[in-house]
Amino acid sequence: MKLLWNGGLVCLGWFLACASSLAEPAGRRILLVAGETAKVDTLGHHDYRGGVRCLEQLLKQTAGVETQWIDEGWPTDETIFEQVDSVVFYTDGGGKQAFLADEPRRRKIEELVSRGVGLVMIHQAVDFPVEAEALGKAWLGGIYAQGKSGRGHWPSVHVDFPQHPTTRGVEPWKIQDGWLNKIQFVDAMKGVTPLLWSGKEYAGSRAGLDDDIVAWAYERPDGGRSFSFTGLDAHSAWSLPGMRRFVVNGVLWSAKAELPEAGAPCQIDEAQLDGFLTPREPKPQPAKKAKAAKK
Repeated sequence: MKLLWNGGLVCLGWFLACASSLAEPAGRRILLVAGETAKVDTLGHHDYRGGVRCLEQLLKQTAGVETQWIDEGWPTDETIFEQVDSVVFYTDGGGKQAFLADEPRRRKIEELVSRGVGLVMIHQAVDFPVEAEALGKAWLGGIYAQGKSGRGHWPSVHVDFPQHPTTRGVEPWKIQDGWLNKIQFVDAMKGVTPLLWSGKEYAGSRAGLDDDIVAWAYERPDGGRSFSFTGLDAHSAWSLPGMRRFVVNGVLWSAKAELPEAGAPCQIDEAQLDGFLTPREPKPQPAKKAKAAKK
């Protein structure tokens, strides 16, 4: 490349600055939305607030990623959506999702999807009511559908992962978790990549086939990406390095961030995890029936 001598240093400086900016990874803005966390419950159960706080800490370990989290399911100021690359919802389902509360909110998610913004649903967030099933499939590629899908708690051993950016550096893990499976997918599962399996009979292997899919990536027709994971019933699951990296990878992938071959960094210790727990009032225990007096 020829550089004119007059002003050559300026031109060279400009050229190097441009080359440097091209080499640096583009920044990504990720919004984490926690559903309402019940005040009365077992500590750690459905702790959506604690979960997004933990996820924010993990995502910050990737250079160029900016995060913000909110709770109660929906922002008071919707301008927060204007420049995001991905939105993560960790919330109750079955129509309790705040983003399905009214038509303006549904249209807001539709607007984000049409812009190619990434969409992530964790745990029960994938459970869509009948009237929103078509919408959910278009957003996520698959949903939990009442009367067709399955749910429950059982142990899983996850040792076999397909080749995909979301599984980079993911190590095996074993867990007793709450799962949603028998997911109802778009026709021919077009654009869907199954990532994780779990069912009572096959305990996490691929042998359960499509009925046991509990995590998947979806490359939407609009060019955006969606990632769904139906585990994470309890906060304690974040203590598993393999599961942490899988979820962090999935969120970053949805935002079109470049993932290293070793996967995203996701270091955290038990003290930090416990610090994110939302204080809860224990559920009242049913009173024991008095024994009948002996005659």
